Amino acid sequence: QVLLVESGGESVQSGGSLRLSCTAATAIYTRTCLGWFRQAPGKEREAVATHDRDGDIRYADAVKGRFTISKDNAKNTLYLQMNSLRPEDTGKYYCAASHYFACGAADVWGQGTLVTVSS
Repeated sequence: QVLLVESGGESVQSGGSLRLSCTAATAIYTRTCLGWFRQAPGKEREAVATHDRDGDIRYADAVKGRFTISKDNAKNTLYLQMNSLRPEDTGKYYCAASHYFACGAADVWGQGTLVTVSS
C-alpha cells in the first residue's frame, strides 16, 4: 500500500517557483507531524519544513522566507510552495510522517520527487 505520494518536482531556473504536493493515506495524514525533507547529491538528508497537527510549523534556516508549507485537510494533501529557488535547493524532496512533534523519527516516507534548479 502506498502511503505517501509526492509530485511536482521538475527542472527550473534560479529565481523560479515550484509547488510540491504530497497526498497521504488518511491514517498517515493524521499523524502528529508531516514534513518535507530533501537530500542533495553527496549530502545527508535534511529537514526543510515540518507541520505539526497542532499547527506548529518549522522551517530550515536556508528556506525561511522563501518556502511555505501548508495542508489541505479535505484532500489529505501536504504542500510545499517554493519561491526564489536557488541552485543549492537542488535535490530529491521527500514527504514524511512522524508520531512526534517536529517530525522527529519520521518512519513513513514517500518515494521522493526531484527538484533541479539551474543557474
